[in-house]
Amino acid sequence: MTTLREPPIRPEYVLPLKPALAVPAPGAAPSVSFALDRFGWLRKPAILLALAVVWELLARWFDNDLLLPGALQTGRAFVDGMLSGELVGYVSVSLAILSQGFLLGVAGSFLLTWLAVSNRFGRALIDTLTSMFNPLPAIALLPLALLWFGLGKGSLLMVLVHSVVWPLTLNASAGFRAVPETLRMAGRNYGLGGLRMVLQILIPAALPAILSGLKIGWAFAWRTLIAAELVFGSTSGQGGLGWYIFQSRNELFTDKVFAGLATVILIGLAIEHFVFQALERVTVRRWGMQR
Repeated sequence: MTTLREPPIRPEYVLPLKPALAVPAPGAAPSVSFALDRFGWLRKPAILLALAVVWELLARWFDNDLLLPGALQTGRAFVDGMLSGELVGYVSVSLAILSQGFLLGVAGSFLLTWLAVSNRFGRALIDTLTSMFNPLPAIALLPLALLWFGLGKGSLLMVLVHSVVWPLTLNASAGFRAVPETLRMAGRNYGLGGLRMVLQILIPAALPAILSGLKIGWAFAWRTLIAAELVFGSTSGQGGLGWYIFQSRNELFTDKVFAGLATVILIGLAIEHFVFQALERVTVRRWGMQR
């Protein structure tokens, strides 16, 4: 007769608790990390200020205003251009053309995206077109645009639409394809279909990819416009901010050239912060889809 053995008894042990993160008590001096987290909005201005200081030191080391004007000199040229209204006029022309081309590109992109997600033939067609035209620089189409539309807004709109439509279509179609099937099934269970399915299920689920495509398309369109205006300025004396940069270079006003380039950068930072980041905060970050 066999006897049952008792299971071995394992010795008990206690894991030491890890020290909790120190939280500054009321009235106590805050730590450095806590202060940095609290004033996180100062990070980007601090980075810009540090870059401006390095720029000014390099300019003083070269000591040649024609080759590299300092940050202070460029700032004075920027303020003078804004106060006189000269720089404001060029910027308004560029932004007006940019907004039209960007909206046309967004509309065309969503039509192509709808075709890509509607059936397999449309998906194959859009995959082929994006593979062909997405690597093609928009500025390379400028000679054809000048031949077809002449010197004017039409040529600029053509290259702007090309710079927006393909990256946005690629990102949006990838976002729609990545929507989980469970979300589609949940929408069908609620009786959604057709346009309601797209608006209430597919677009919110694919919104991170759509926003990424919008940001890429905006950046491509902005730099394409400046490059195209440089070409227009060299041929017909017309254009916006790019023509201002080109004209200032011909007149050897290097500080104005840097002021124009700084304006391009500042507009890009403003659009990124006040448009795209604000849109992300009220949508995908609020919904927990992005950190």
